[in-house]
Amino acid sequence: MSIALWPEGAPHAKGDSPEDRPSLTPYPVESAHPTGAVVICPGGGYQVRASHEGEPVARWLNGIGITAFVLHYRVAPYRHPCPLLDAQRAIRYVRFHAKRWNVDPHKIGILGFSAGGHLASVASTHFDGGIGGAEDPIDRESCRPDLTVLCYPVITFGEHRHHGSMVNLIGEIADETMRRSLSSELQVGPGTPPAFLWHTADDSGVPAENSMLYAGALSRHRIPYELHIFPHGKHGLGLAEHDPHVGQWTRLCGQWLKKHGF
Repeated sequence: MSIALWPEGAPHAKGDSPEDRPSLTPYPVESAHPTGAVVICPGGGYQVRASHEGEPVARWLNGIGITAFVLHYRVAPYRHPCPLLDAQRAIRYVRFHAKRWNVDPHKIGILGFSAGGHLASVASTHFDGGIGGAEDPIDRESCRPDLTVLCYPVITFGEHRHHGSMVNLIGEIADETMRRSLSSELQVGPGTPPAFLWHTADDSGVPAENSMLYAGALSRHRIPYELHIFPHGKHGLGLAEHDPHVGQWTRLCGQWLKKHGF
């Protein structure tokens, strides 16, 4: 069952259809102790949200003891900042309701694929510690994720960009300031959370340089990260269950999440 992030209507909403109402679908796990939680952002070029990068990923996380939430964020014709507002609200919402789902409020991560990976990276580089004095108590919670998982992510709106994602999010003629603000490799700072990244070297949709740019920025700021570049594999593999080589990413990521207490 999906939960509306703003029951009274989302900021900048254009109407009241399901596409105007960002929501979270929870996939909780039973545990004697509070678990980590991960907000999942499916990909789709900021035009759609790929179903194979949603619920199946939540079920995988459940299988390793992590509560998951699939984010139904707004896509075109919505533009920036709407998807970012949705992701920030999702993190605040899970943190505010942590006890409801037996979640540790200090172990809330974000995971994204392709353009959803861009959204996850932007949420990991544009955050606050809570809006003090906000009328809505949810908005007083921090929207900083505690860690980030990026799967063949769109990262840059520079040379190696995925042009379609950029156009859907900010338009063809966005100014350089906006492009730089949403090129996550340029926005990494001391507070950016640790990250796990994977890509395929011959990804023809989103070049692997995107993951390498973000990893390089994390390295320069001495932020822990783990990066895997698999030699072959098409874009959009999701869990990659039918590719025994690339499919190793879930095991590797699970080990990384465990290392970070999730």
